[in-house]
Amino acid sequence: MSKIICSAAIRGAHKIVDMAEEKYEAALKKYGAEQEISYPNTAYFLPVIYSMLGAKVENLGDMKDIFKETRNLLPELVTDNIWIPYLGPTLDAGMATFFAEEMYEAIRYLEAPDFYTKTEDPTSENIWLGAADDLIFRKRGVEFVDGTAPGFAAIVGAPDNPETAAKIALELQEKNLYIFMADKGTNGLLMAEQLVKQKVQVGWNTRLVPFGPTYTAAVFAVGFACRVAMAFGGIKPGDYRGNLIYNKDRTFAFVMAFGAVSDEWYANAAGCINWGFPTISDYDIPEVLPTGVCTYEHVVSNVPHEEFVQKAIEVRGLKVNISKIDIPMSFGPAFEGERIRKDDLYMECGGGRTSGVEVLVSKEMTEVTDGEVILEGKDICDISQGENLPIAILVEVAGREMQSDFEPILERQFHHLINYIQGIMHIGQRNIMWIRIGKAAVEKGFSFKHIGKMLHGKLHQEFGAILDKVQVKIYTIQEKVEEVQELAREVYEKRDLRLGNMTDETEEDFYSCTLCQSFAPSHVCVITPERVGMCGAYNWLDGKASYQINPTGPNQPIAKGTCLDPVLGDFAGINDFVNQASRGAVPEVSCYSLMNNPMTACGCFEAIAAMLPQCNGIMVVNRDYMGETPAGMKFTSLAGMAGGGAQTPGFMGVSKHFMTSKKVFKAEGGLKRIVWLPKILKEEIKEKLIQRCEEMGMPEFYDMIADETVGTTEEEVLAFLKKVGHPALEMETAM
Repeated sequence: MSKIICSAAIRGAHKIVDMAEEKYEAALKKYGAEQEISYPNTAYFLPVIYSMLGAKVENLGDMKDIFKETRNLLPELVTDNIWIPYLGPTLDAGMATFFAEEMYEAIRYLEAPDFYTKTEDPTSENIWLGAADDLIFRKRGVEFVDGTAPGFAAIVGAPDNPETAAKIALELQEKNLYIFMADKGTNGLLMAEQLVKQKVQVGWNTRLVPFGPTYTAAVFAVGFACRVAMAFGGIKPGDYRGNLIYNKDRTFAFVMAFGAVSDEWYANAAGCINWGFPTISDYDIPEVLPTGVCTYEHVVSNVPHEEFVQKAIEVRGLKVNISKIDIPMSFGPAFEGERIRKDDLYMECGGGRTSGVEVLVSKEMTEVTDGEVILEGKDICDISQGENLPIAILVEVAGREMQSDFEPILERQFHHLINYIQGIMHIGQRNIMWIRIGKAAVEKGFSFKHIGKMLHGKLHQEFGAILDKVQVKIYTIQEKVEEVQELAREVYEKRDLRLGNMTDETEEDFYSCTLCQSFAPSHVCVITPERVGMCGAYNWLDGKASYQINPTGPNQPIAKGTCLDPVLGDFAGINDFVNQASRGAVPEVSCYSLMNNPMTACGCFEAIAAMLPQCNGIMVVNRDYMGETPAGMKFTSLAGMAGGGAQTPGFMGVSKHFMTSKKVFKAEGGLKRIVWLPKILKEEIKEKLIQRCEEMGMPEFYDMIADETVGTTEEEVLAFLKKVGHPALEMETAM
């Protein structure tokens, strides 16, 4: 614990208690012990005292015992800065501060009944509202329970610049927070008065609540929180522990201090820490960074004004709730299955037409500005119909609960979230993503920035438990797209290596993926440790992490159950799950076979496997390859055979990573059955493919696999296979 903070808080508490007791003695002498005293129109007496001690302060005489308790709480007064290794004495000083301030303000109501306005909203003559009466409290307090208002910012002092004050207030309002304002800073500025100068409407209706012009009015904010716990949280008066814990866990409040900090402010900040409410300051004061009473840090200082709100939200652990996606197009699941057909198409990005990539990476808190959306390159308004652009969507996130294992789960959400935008169609993922933009969306004013705004909002909505910040960078310049592609390749490779030595035999559960059922209702992807999802975006660990984040989401654990055939990869539990999840359309699936009950596909696969009967082998063509294949069809035609959620023996969607798995086409003889790959795919997986060739005792096999330089007809490929002595020619027929 900082020497300065501890000593200053204790000094401040002594000053406040002395001041309050002096005021009490004068009032007692003037009015007598039987004089009734209260906050107007409230059933909670003096709420901090009532909630912490269970004591009902109804008249001046009742205050006598409270002042005794307050004095007992006060640590010994210190004049020098002393070091105390724990928070206890400082917290006691803070609690004593609030008891004293609450009694001080109650006496003020007795002596100066017109000091605070009696209306719900400020008047031109008096902007100070004082303690909320029960009518206001019942109306507003419930919002702290139902999530309409996640918490409040208690502001003391104000920025020098009225425009900065208004900007900070607006940013807090946008987070649905209440702003409780009290006291002028050492610069003599009051936050509420700064807002009025900017013609900002203050009052309960705008959630900009000016409690009072002195530091003692800060107790109204804490009293409000205590009343919420008692009225809506079921916390009994006197259950101080329950009240403090309730507010720490449920009321996401914090103190914002502008300007030099006085001893009295230190005392009030120490009081707030009892409730788990940290202090964020723009001034150079000592910090209290270790966690303990508060969720994270207790006091954070030297925060620039442009970062003030975001830092406060981060330190308090508040999860941003974005209720509306502010884009001009309609948005929602109803549009997820929408197709953008040729006659409706305005332009395309990725999908082989241009370069395209999307990737999500986690960063440090200081490296991400929440809500920032950057677009570099041409936007839709800069091009004419039919002018396609390259695109890179780089999403950078940060969060105290964020883990790198969660990156692919969040990244995979891009697919359905972008499809939620009316007039936009998204296919694929990673570096094979494809976006088709319809004319109707362009007519409504669609911009690439709207994708960024949507991703920011929806990722916060759906993953607020792990995310604190989201920023989106979108590039339509070829050079920048290529830079992101290189970054993405490094990220993808690290993700693919995470499985280590896990095998399908070592795990009892596989994982499902039904994320693409909007396009293919009967499709169920089964992800195993040795079979990455055919989109290439999800491996077994990703499925597991996704289930941890969202137990009711598209990735569910599937108990393998009895193994019916280890070669085909038939499991009783898998069949039961797929049958149920496909609504009876797919009763059985073989995890390792192309010919017997192959796995279904949606259309987001990285590659397609197809049987070549004359060659007695299998060809695999990736989405990036646009030429002819030995099957007599290009990739787009083959996609119609393998997609749509149908089982078509001899045709199956696969990931590139699966090509080097020990389970690849196991039922058909494994890797030895592969006879043709496009050169681009063969080169991409070369290192791992050669390693697999060596593991099966055939290091020369890599050179036995044909590509388009050998031939693009089955006859040409067969001639090559005979020339090199490909093992598929000696294997049993696969048909």
